[in-house]
Amino acid sequence: MKWIGASAITLMAILFILDPTAAAVDPMAPPPAADPETRSVREHQRLLDDGDFQPPSDGWRLLTARDEIRPRAWVDSSVGYRRPGALALAGNGNLAAAGYWEKEVAVSSATDYRITAFYRYREVPHPRQTIHARIDWRDKEGKRVGQPDYIAESYPAGEWRRVDRIVRAPEGAAGARIQLGYQWCAAGSAWWDDVRFSHVAPPSPRTVRVATIYHRPRGLKTASENVESFARLIEQAATERPDIICLPEGITIVGNGLSYAAAAETIPGPSTQRLGEMARALRAYIVAGLMERDGSVVYNTSVLIDRQGRLIGKYRKVYLPREEVEGGVTPGNDLPVFDTDFGRVGMMICYDSFFADPARALAAKGAEIILMPIWGGDELPRRARALENHLTLVTSSYDMRTGIINPRGEFIATDDQNRPIAVAEIDLDKTFPDRWLGDMRSRFHAERRSDLSLEP
Repeated sequence: MKWIGASAITLMAILFILDPTAAAVDPMAPPPAADPETRSVREHQRLLDDGDFQPPSDGWRLLTARDEIRPRAWVDSSVGYRRPGALALAGNGNLAAAGYWEKEVAVSSATDYRITAFYRYREVPHPRQTIHARIDWRDKEGKRVGQPDYIAESYPAGEWRRVDRIVRAPEGAAGARIQLGYQWCAAGSAWWDDVRFSHVAPPSPRTVRVATIYHRPRGLKTASENVESFARLIEQAATERPDIICLPEGITIVGNGLSYAAAAETIPGPSTQRLGEMARALRAYIVAGLMERDGSVVYNTSVLIDRQGRLIGKYRKVYLPREEVEGGVTPGNDLPVFDTDFGRVGMMICYDSFFADPARALAAKGAEIILMPIWGGDELPRRARALENHLTLVTSSYDMRTGIINPRGEFIATDDQNRPIAVAEIDLDKTFPDRWLGDMRSRFHAERRSDLSLEP
């Protein structure tokens, strides 16, 4: 790797307080190993903020794999989040341009830190692919410890975007190399500013109790009879104090002989009203599959009802098997996500899981759990969707195991012959790092190729 120091310029908006008395360093030399005994974590509350910038002694350097793909890097005195002055990177006409602004700070082993930073860009069609931040952990000798953590999620901040994440330094870590990156966009530019990195108390686990039900009504005649048969199982699940309860696909049509159109109803309608009453009584979210009518159109739909009994979202099945097409069902055209009081969720329905893109889209939109009403089929595609998107997937079925699948693709709870309810408590902040690849959930968001079309 190459380290190239920033050109000497004085301007506001960049403050170096890690070690303000440090002598200037060789801009071509690699960063020195951090010494946590002489550098307190309190010293690096801000890495890039209001103040004077005198590179390269402030410690920011350009890191690139080789000179021929080095992006243009400068301190831009005309741009800034709070005041003018930001670290800038640009493709400079080179499609292969790739590099980071980098700064190393001292850390304590197995300690939690919060990093926040703001960026903006111009002429970057795929910012997730081009612009990213990460932390590269190092030991006292400067060797990598564990794998880098990406800070992939970003949030609007006016004309800027904010990245924000709490991460834990690995065992044996003594330094954190904060890396603000730009790659693979010849015409674009990006600016980073107001970078902060500080020690924080360990966050409380963000847990949610999930229940999912296995039940197949038989010999009933109406949609309302079907819903009431599920009501008894919902009441049984309530003893587990769930935050959310998942029911199967098409609960108003299964086992009663009705056609898709005959079982279809408006949403909101009688079934969502009854489900809402149960959700309100139990103070739990409910997800359920229904047949929906909207004028002359019939959809295979999943609804999300909140703890107050309100319909807060619905999803219309995007991928329809030929049997549903032949039965007059129309596909939906959207993959929405919904914010709850415990986290962000998405929904899929049965045949959707045979295709990779619905789950991928929901994960890219920030879904932490996918609730999937399903008729039945092979378990392997459902496990694959959880594994490849590094999230929890919940199935409620008639013809396969009902259960909860973790981000490793493993069932962590299933129904059994004695109890048709699967329950698990999930920590949404728990990571499942791979020994060689690190935390793949954050890598997935940072490295997925959103620029590639699925069309032939």
